[in-house]
Order: sequence, then structure tokens, then C-alpha cells
Amino acid sequence: MVTITKDTIVGDILDIAPETAPAFVEIGMMCLGCPASRNETVEEACLVHDQSVDQLVDKLNALIAANKH
Repeated sequence: MVTITKDTIVGDILDIAPETAPAFVEIGMMCLGCPASRNETVEEACLVHDQSVDQLVDKLNALIAANKH
């Protein structure tokens, strides 16, 4: 199982776990297909959208874990 960290690239996450897209939309990332957002790290995305990186990382890992069972 893959583990998401603050340094993981958003586009890589969406490629391996598309079920995580709603978590990004919830923090305000509406353009998940644009090159800028796909190439950001989770930490960069959270900084731009004034969100907690730790909370998002936890949510992403929980979503991935839930879909692997």
C-alpha cells in the first residue's frame, strides 16, 4: 500500500488513487486537471489553500486504505 506524505505530488496521488479527488476539492482545489495543481506537492497545495497539511495527509491515507479493503 502506498503512503502519502506532505512531499507526495498531487498528480501522482490522483493517478494511483482517483478516489481521493473529493478531498482535494474540499480544500478548494477545483482544477485538478491543470498542470499547476497536478505538479504541486500536498504541502504546497495546502499552503496555497490555507489548509492543514497533516489533516489532508491523514484524510488521503484513510481514503486510500478504505478503498484497498
